[in-house]
Amino acid sequence: MVDTLAVKPLDKGLMEEIGMSWHTDEDGSDYIASELVPVSEAEAEAYYQAANTLYDMYVEAAQHVIDNQLYYELGIPSNLVGLIEESWERDDWHLYGRFDLAGGLDGKPIKLIEFNADTPTSLFETAIIQWAILKANGMDEARQFNNLHEMLQGNFQRLISGGDANFDFASAYQGEKLLFSSIRDLPEDERTTRYLQQVAHEAGLFTDFCYLDEAGFINTEGVFNKDKQLADFWFKLFPWEDIAEQELELTRILEKIAKQGQTRFINPAYTLLFQSKGMMKILCDLYPDSPYLLKTAFEPLNGLPQVEKKLFGREGANMAILDANGQIIEQSDGPYGFHKSIYQEFVEFPKDSAGRHYQAGVFYVWEACGLGFRRGGAILDNMSKFVGHLISEPLRLPSA
Repeated sequence: MVDTLAVKPLDKGLMEEIGMSWHTDEDGSDYIASELVPVSEAEAEAYYQAANTLYDMYVEAAQHVIDNQLYYELGIPSNLVGLIEESWERDDWHLYGRFDLAGGLDGKPIKLIEFNADTPTSLFETAIIQWAILKANGMDEARQFNNLHEMLQGNFQRLISGGDANFDFASAYQGEKLLFSSIRDLPEDERTTRYLQQVAHEAGLFTDFCYLDEAGFINTEGVFNKDKQLADFWFKLFPWEDIAEQELELTRILEKIAKQGQTRFINPAYTLLFQSKGMMKILCDLYPDSPYLLKTAFEPLNGLPQVEKKLFGREGANMAILDANGQIIEQSDGPYGFHKSIYQEFVEFPKDSAGRHYQAGVFYVWEACGLGFRRGGAILDNMSKFVGHLISEPLRLPSA
């Protein structure tokens, strides 16, 4: 049972002031919960260890997919294979991702639900909003598993240093430019992207922002901002699978840029391997004894309660919870019905006294560095709430 701690909610005027305009859902309810989830140091450490271990497993699994050309099994669009292999071979930098995990609060083991590796949501909420809740309530801001902001700063610098611990950033930085882009008229995406730009600027890098429709592309050179300045790195908050499906010519241009141009892409194309839920079947094949994995297959699991998911479904869309006889208990609709399905062994999320379910999200930026929770029904959809957390004692977190 999850026993939450009631807190004074953040003033919506303040949230608007710092750029968070998506604080109220379509039904008028608050998106940011006015409670915190108490987490012990041991529980926080367990989440930390789980995410770090899982990331290493994903890296090994991605190499296995590339070596064995298992792209079709993972639903990878054929026109992205070249970009994926190019970015993997070059070891392009994975800026950030978020693991969704069950368990960990109620004495039950932590289990991987999926890895949002390309365009994960709730970054701003995890890094800034839940920290602000502690501050607004007069609580010790150190009592969170949350050094996400600092780790992002460090990872932006690693883009330049290549992870070299001896790199003298102050004297060796050559002024490489980072261009950040999001879709126009999507406030949450734009605020998240501009937040990342702010973090990169604080890390000492030259940055700019333009909407995706303002960016320019030249095969042999790279990506340009609206003032026609070439970017050394381009962050785009837009899914790789959607680029492959909706922007065929742009996909071809980006592949040529990856081979001939100067611009590198963040997150790199290989993160689509991590993003595919089919990877969880590969993980089960490679790590059958892992305590973090739920049995997963490309066909229904005989005799087990299970969840049917689409390979690239998002926000709980096009999911079904099935009992051991294959009968539907609960399902959701959505726009991803044309994707292939995977079947993952069902595990129940921790619940509070009102029967609401809690799923942990752990951000990975070089290492695990930020915890937050989503709260909602058995299928956590786009009406689920963000819930911050409080560590029972001050937690010593690694620095960036």
